[in-house]
Amino acid sequence: MKTASKFASSLLVVSGLATLGAFASSLWPSASAGSQASMFADRKAARRGDILTIVVAESAVASSSQSTSSSRDSSMEDAVSRFLYSGFGKLRGQLPSSAMAGKAGYSGGGDISNSQTLSARAAVLVTDVLPNGNLVIEGVRMVRFSGETQYVVLHGLVRPDDIGRDNSVVSTNVADARVEFIAEGALSDAQKRGWLARVYEKLRPI
Repeated sequence: MKTASKFASSLLVVSGLATLGAFASSLWPSASAGSQASMFADRKAARRGDILTIVVAESAVASSSQSTSSSRDSSMEDAVSRFLYSGFGKLRGQLPSSAMAGKAGYSGGGDISNSQTLSARAAVLVTDVLPNGNLVIEGVRMVRFSGETQYVVLHGLVRPDDIGRDNSVVSTNVADARVEFIAEGALSDAQKRGWLARVYEKLRPI
């Protein structure tokens, strides 16, 4: 009786260990092709359809100055010193003469100065993976508030090495980048000149 009881206890221990091993193995996902090598590895965008965060940090400064000036002076004098017959062609005792003078000048110039700083975060989609491993990304983010609508449009190429541990990339590391900020609304319209003012600026003579 004791022998049978010990045998049953041994079977229960072995069965429990086997169940525990199976449960433990289920906690660790098996490695498969295209999956992360370790459960502790950072999850980064690597395949088509993955999502990547772009941190937009762009600044641009442009300035230009130009000036032009020109001047011209001209004069001409013409006179007849004498005629073959004295007294011929004289007007009030003087020989005919003429004189002309002209002067023209122009000066103009202009200065242009513009600076912009753009900052935003936007999630984009990996649309393709190139043979060299670079990721083709694109995405649009729309924000609407107080009657204003702003769009952030992103396109470009991302190297996997530039992706941070938080699955983000700074926009300055995006190759062939196209970053567009488009604003629509009453505030944006108020900052633009009217069409009549723009036409007058083009056509005014001075």
